[in-house]
Amino acid sequence: MQLLMFSKMLGLHGLDVKEAGKRIKALGFDGVDLTVRPGGHVLPERVKEDLPRAVETLEKMGLSVPMITTAITDANEPYAADIFRTAHFCGVKYIKLGYWPYREFGTLFSLMQKVKALLPALEALARETAITAALHIHSGKFLTANPAVVWWLLQGHDPDFLGAYIDPGHMVIEGGSNGWMQGMDLLSSWIRIVAVKDFGWEAVEDPQTGEARWRLLHLPLKKGMVPWREVFRLLRSMGFDGPVSLHSEYEGLSLEALLAQTREDLEYVRSILAQF
Repeated sequence: MQLLMFSKMLGLHGLDVKEAGKRIKALGFDGVDLTVRPGGHVLPERVKEDLPRAVETLEKMGLSVPMITTAITDANEPYAADIFRTAHFCGVKYIKLGYWPYREFGTLFSLMQKVKALLPALEALARETAITAALHIHSGKFLTANPAVVWWLLQGHDPDFLGAYIDPGHMVIEGGSNGWMQGMDLLSSWIRIVAVKDFGWEAVEDPQTGEARWRLLHLPLKKGMVPWREVFRLLRSMGFDGPVSLHSEYEGLSLEALLAQTREDLEYVRSILAQF
């Protein structure tokens, strides 16, 4: 498995591609999961010019760029084809797609049908460019919060061109004690990318009612809810050997504190993988 660092948080700390690459290389990652979306390290409207430069910069440091993170939800939207074709030119093998928001109770199935109709064109674009486009499982008010919905959407598609980007952290949020495992089981034939981050719940008292309200906290991998040893054991058992993107989405930390926690998380993941 290639261990990548998601570039999002370094971008939020003001680091450009070159400076982010230096930090990622120093931490010991194999490569980079590069943001190619509005506000990302590469802007969609500049992908033809800037993505090749970014990949070249990172590769000169000894870092691979096997995947990029985008906001693409429709093959016909502006810059979607440019992103896929430029990614292919740069040797990128995987593209994370964007999200379809779930807005209102009573609309879920109609949203599922709408997105299902968009996927053939996205698969065709992926096939044309020899890239795997992947639906990311993300908790909250997103269509892809539920692995079973992602499984339904992917039915009839070639997983080498339209696959699943599982995120056990988000899957544990929505799936509790075993739903995350059932989701991995259901999607096992489609899993092509894995995200790594972790969470915990914190109770906060409502000052008006005195009732508990629970909120999510990003936590270090050793302290969160995800049973990572079991997750990676299952991935090994299904023969998964694709990119693993560490997200390090720790808000409120200084850059140095963020890097220190990321180093600890990376070492933890490597220690688990060394057991298999």
